[in-house]
Amino acid sequence: MLRRLAWAIPTLVFVTFLVYIALRIGTDPVASYKRINPRASKAKIAQYIEVNGLDPNFVRGYFRWLGNFVTLDWPRSIKGSREVWPQLKDALANTIRLGVAASGVGIVIGLALGVFAALRPGGRRDVAVNAAAFVGISIPPYVSAILFQLLFAVYWSRWFGSTLFPTSGVYPPGQMGFDLGLMVKHMVLPTFVVAIQIIAVYSRYMRSSLLDVLSSEYMRTARSKGISEARVLFRHGLRNALIPVVTIAALDVGAIVGGLIITENVFSYPGMGKYFLSAFGEGDFPLLMPWMVIIVASTLFFNLLADISYAWLDPRIRLG
Repeated sequence: MLRRLAWAIPTLVFVTFLVYIALRIGTDPVASYKRINPRASKAKIAQYIEVNGLDPNFVRGYFRWLGNFVTLDWPRSIKGSREVWPQLKDALANTIRLGVAASGVGIVIGLALGVFAALRPGGRRDVAVNAAAFVGISIPPYVSAILFQLLFAVYWSRWFGSTLFPTSGVYPPGQMGFDLGLMVKHMVLPTFVVAIQIIAVYSRYMRSSLLDVLSSEYMRTARSKGISEARVLFRHGLRNALIPVVTIAALDVGAIVGGLIITENVFSYPGMGKYFLSAFGEGDFPLLMPWMVIIVASTLFFNLLADISYAWLDPRIRLG
């Protein structure tokens, strides 16, 4: 674990350096600043280049940016000259809330359906779960999002006189203060849009993994000792079947921090995806770089978490 933690730091530096180069080339931060601030003086432009580490030498510019980032001396956004962290913090909190809800619902239901299908391979319920999983995987998030909006807002309003679930935002316009009920109500549709594909993927993974485990020799040995089928399944089967699933889960949860761009855009949900589209559209370099660092760091962290989970699920890894 310590060795992996030590490797995570140079990996983070290397990947963010590549991201820095990509953003310098792809968005041209200096040109974006001049476009948004056409009356900026040469002194202002020079100051912007200095504080953002936009030196013509990419290596020198990157380490200048990194020094400012690590010391929390973050430059303000190009548009509106706003502080970056308050915007990023709110977007991150909203996405984590949505991602945790969708992942929790999707993974729990997906694993349960996978187990349900694997216990009767080739039977009706196996066919039904597989067919539903293929449909869920095949429907793009923007299609299911629009269908949900039509069903629960437009048509529901025609049938019953009011919408069942809101279709945008975290709160209704003008809402002041925290309201858990309103927040949950606004999250229902985007949560299930994200959860549909998670359910489909994890039901397939769990079914395949559990079928491999159930046909293994140690499972037959456990049954021959007279252990009950339920104990064989839950104590021996599920624990070993979860090992490959944990890999995918860790990667998915790590990537979900920045991977809800389509859903957040359709529902006008102010998360990391919406934040990225707005910043990228403006070419706002001070907003984009911290976003990229958080995405890379979350992926590395959840990869490390997957390694720890392996050791807990499979004692052979600890002994190795």
